[in-house]
Amino acid sequence: MKQLILAFQFLTIIPLRVKVDISGKDISRSSAFFPIVGAFQGLLAVCVALLSARLFPSEIVSGLVILTLIITNGGFHLDGLADTFDAIAARGDKEKKLSIMKAGTIGPIGVIAVFFVLLLKFLSLNNLSYLSPFTFYFSLFLMPVLSKWAMVLSIFRGKPAREDGLGRIFLNRIDIKEIAVSTLILLILLTLPQILFSIHILNRQYVFYAVLLVTTYFFCELWVDFSNKKFGGLTGDTLGAISEMTEIIFLFMAIVWSRLFI
Repeated sequence: MKQLILAFQFLTIIPLRVKVDISGKDISRSSAFFPIVGAFQGLLAVCVALLSARLFPSEIVSGLVILTLIITNGGFHLDGLADTFDAIAARGDKEKKLSIMKAGTIGPIGVIAVFFVLLLKFLSLNNLSYLSPFTFYFSLFLMPVLSKWAMVLSIFRGKPAREDGLGRIFLNRIDIKEIAVSTLILLILLTLPQILFSIHILNRQYVFYAVLLVTTYFFCELWVDFSNKKFGGLTGDTLGAISEMTEIIFLFMAIVWSRLFI
């Protein structure tokens, strides 16, 4: 329970507090429960979509869903995305790029990155809203779950770019146990609709899940390698960036798969 609360503290603005002593190991091990935090955000997004769909057109519903996810996260990952892309665009060595990320000011490339991520999310969610209700609402639920799992994968595979910062709390401090727990949680959440509501899922849907997980894994590998070359490792900002980019990849894959096979 302590590590689950720490995961919510790190990834959301929910004012939960741990009343017992915590160690650095407790904080790093909380990453195993990141997908549960994603499930909470996903359920919240589904609730907002269900309620707002009674009053507003699909475009406004998509906007409210995105706003809800941003608010619950405090814009934490979007800030990391902006800082990361500002650093990528900057000329200079790794130290200069790291200093740009650490400065916290957002430059023009960072603004453009945030704008296009939000735009692509909006357009993707609006497109999915015209498909079956199950496809739309389960995509809303699964999107933050998968992005949190991608963060755990990246933490496990990556190394810290610097000795300070938020990323250093987790990087090089988790092992296969955290990966196994987070993956098990993800697999349970993937099959939850069928378990709870007796929803029949076609075999090709499970194929989609398999393709989705493999794609996410290799994307995380590519991002870790890219970050190692550009920055000498991962930072809290690059972990936020991988979360945002994974959500875009997931939405794109859901749209393409639905057009081809549903």
